Amino acid sequence: MLEDQTCVVTGSSRGIGRGIAEELGSYGADVVVNYRSSEAAAHETVEAIEDGGGNAIAIQGDVAEYEEVEAMCDQVHDTFGRVDVLVNNAGITIDKKFENMTRDDWQTVVEVNLGGVFNCTHCLFDDIKKSSDGRLINISSVVGQQGNYGQANYATTKSGLFGFTRTLALELASTGSTANCVAPGFVETDMLEEVPERVQQKILDRIPLNRFATVDDVAGIVRFLAGPDSSYMTGQILAVNGGMEW
Repeated sequence: MLEDQTCVVTGSSRGIGRGIAEELGSYGADVVVNYRSSEAAAHETVEAIEDGGGNAIAIQGDVAEYEEVEAMCDQVHDTFGRVDVLVNNAGITIDKKFENMTRDDWQTVVEVNLGGVFNCTHCLFDDIKKSSDGRLINISSVVGQQGNYGQANYATTKSGLFGFTRTLALELASTGSTANCVAPGFVETDMLEEVPERVQQKILDRIPLNRFATVDDVAGIVRFLAGPDSSYMTGQILAVNGGMEW
């Protein structure tokens, strides 16, 4: 259902991004696996997509650096042509209580999590606008909806994606292209494994479905948004969080 579509997934060498890249590739898309520093892992993602019969390339680029994003987009155009789907997934955390957070802690997270979304979307906006199946998909978080202790910088950036998504949906609407946002809850990734077990249990106690999300839970929603069945859905925030209130 995604054949002849070119999809760029930022930060897709591991975790949720890798799951999304593999899911899109398994449905026939040409996939661009973007990474900043995890080169070996990015090539493993490409190999996994190719082993499943898909087509993919890995391209290095720090999304926080506009010139690097431009270079990445040039390489994508040279290889696959116009981009149809952009998944803004790349993000970082620098967690501290707000009273201990430095201006650099704040700015670094903002530059990647919001600045990177601006850079990638700005460089590929014309592609998405001109595509007959243009899709902008932003990956936010339940933390952007609820806040989270020690994550003022991260929560702020993830909340910011809601307004960005809604605005881009309005600006793209006349072209038939869409913009939507996925806000996952707590997902079984390496990042979650680093959380102490007692804290994990407290989180589970807040989830009505009584389990953490899998990467596949999120990737399947993104694949739906990237495909033709979502063509009349735009400006939406899809909460994939097991029933947590926000």
